[in-house]
Amino acid sequence: MSHAHHHGHLGHAHGHGERAQGQRGLTIALGLTVAIFAAELVGGIVGGSLALLADAGHLLADAGALGLALAAGWMASRPSKGRRTFGWQRAEILAALANGLVLVLIALATIIAAVRRLQDPSTVEGGVTLVVATIGLAFNLGSGAVLARSGSGLNVRAALRHVLADALSSLGVVLAAILILIAGWQRADPVASIAIAVLILLSALSIVRESLDVLMEAAPAGIDVSAMGTAMAGVDGVIEVHDLHVWTVTSGFPAVAAHITVQADHEPSLIRRRTAEMLRKHFGVEHSTLQVERVGNERELLQIRRT
Repeated sequence: MSHAHHHGHLGHAHGHGERAQGQRGLTIALGLTVAIFAAELVGGIVGGSLALLADAGHLLADAGALGLALAAGWMASRPSKGRRTFGWQRAEILAALANGLVLVLIALATIIAAVRRLQDPSTVEGGVTLVVATIGLAFNLGSGAVLARSGSGLNVRAALRHVLADALSSLGVVLAAILILIAGWQRADPVASIAIAVLILLSALSIVRESLDVLMEAAPAGIDVSAMGTAMAGVDGVIEVHDLHVWTVTSGFPAVAAHITVQADHEPSLIRRRTAEMLRKHFGVEHSTLQVERVGNERELLQIRRT
């Protein structure tokens, strides 16, 4: 029996570089978010705009979420040791899940406040609201542009969705302020708040679902486990594949573990290298743990047999 572990170091080098890029983007986005929060808080109080105040509360939560994402990114970069053989890489996923859940709560709270405002509308200063919301929109778009160039990790994408939700919020407030200035329709402010909350909720549910998929060890999106198993069983010399597991350690880090039975006259280490190379080339998997056994030593847990 041959136990073989194939590990792609190039994939990790790329991951570390992308994580550093993501950390820089998150730092810039955090600074811009705090600045917008202060402006919208003052503008909401002065202008009497629920939409601005709701967006300011949203921004405060986003600042906390971005800070959490930065801390999680730092933890994920720590080396593995002791019992944590993958280090703290899942900290990014936990931060993304926390961000998504916070967004859900913010969306629900905004909807409740907006419904109350619809029943009892108050006067909103359209001019003040328009100026502050326009500045907020510009800053949010700037933060979004920075994060969009900061990698594709789930943690960064969760932060990007926060910022894009902020931009949509600011746009909604801008439109509401214009309606108030032109038509005097005060209910435009709570109506915009409800629309903003619904968009935030949809984005939040998406990131929560993705985070839970990773934590529940689901196969990465875009990888067909059945097709992968068939491809592994099709490697020359392989008889069958069993105990096949495919999961995501953290964003951009898929992993595979499997037991492979090979023909008695084939060298297990050679089959392992061929299989690992096939997984890297055709499925983008840099980290594979493959236990290769000659026929006669295999277990009974058959999943895929070569035809």
